[in-house]
Amino acid sequence: MKADASSSRKAADSHKHLVLDQGAIDAAGKSLDDGAVTPSYGPWRDDVVKLLNDALATELVCVLRYKRHYFTANGVASPKIAEEFLVHANEESAHADRIAERIVQLGGEPDFAPGHLLERSHAGYDESTDLQAMVRANLVAERIAVESYRQMIVLIGDKDPTTRRMLEDILSDEEEHADELKDWLGH
Repeated sequence: MKADASSSRKAADSHKHLVLDQGAIDAAGKSLDDGAVTPSYGPWRDDVVKLLNDALATELVCVLRYKRHYFTANGVASPKIAEEFLVHANEESAHADRIAERIVQLGGEPDFAPGHLLERSHAGYDESTDLQAMVRANLVAERIAVESYRQMIVLIGDKDPTTRRMLEDILSDEEEHADELKDWLGH
């Protein structure tokens, strides 16, 4: 009994109360030109913007790859699969828009420069003409996107909850895309 009471007291003594940092709150009331970016972003803002610009490049390359596959797919199963390529292209474009908007909210500049896209993209472009090769190339790209987003979410953690939630939402879409493409293999 005494050991239980002693450990309970130690736990109570070591318990920290949830208290807001008034200094950070006061600092947030200054530098109004920074918009939503408060000093608590600390040194991570630039790193987050770089991660997001690389994700932006990946999404844009994915849009281009899916669009090419949509327009060039042929064969018996191609109309249905090509339709899915177009749906994915539009969803990837919406991801790119969300990422670019977040970059701007963080005070950064989204990098849409065509010459930089492939250098920064995690996934590659593909010029396959065979329908199954297109499906495989897109599945590889989606799996790469899934892994990249998972790593970004872990890296960002609680440093930027808004960006983390956005990436978690995009990750969910990418996982759905990968599952759909896996189902198309062999059709």
